[in-house]
Amino acid sequence: MMVYAESSAVLAWLFGEPPGARVAGVLRQAAQVLVSDLLLVECDRACIRAAAVGALKDEQAASVRQRLARASTHWQVLRISAPVLERSRQPFPHEPVRTFDAFHLASALEARSALPEICVLTLDTRVRENAAKLGFEVLPG
Repeated sequence: MMVYAESSAVLAWLFGEPPGARVAGVLRQAAQVLVSDLLLVECDRACIRAAAVGALKDEQAASVRQRLARASTHWQVLRISAPVLERSRQPFPHEPVRTFDAFHLASALEARSALPEICVLTLDTRVRENAAKLGFEVLPG
């Protein structure tokens, strides 16, 4: 199974939230994990923000960021390309779609052009709805 992982899922896994265990299972089973470089920014920023507001101690935030860095060495990181930018500017089947979600959906579509069987891993309701309407299998089930 090949998976495009979106930030909501990876953050749940990184922060040990209840759906994170299911996300971890999908990530372990995937033959290939693709992510946008936007995911790395979003996840790092979430850790920095959590430390800044006192939700995590600095050491905890650093540990989570290290876990992300280790995991991402096994992932294929997709750059935000001109086609992704252009597709992000277009409507999606279920609007409204937030800007970063549009980037993720457009990145998944770009990945599917090379890997037709790719699934989308997300916990975000709007991304899940759009991914399904765009013909993706959406995980976790």
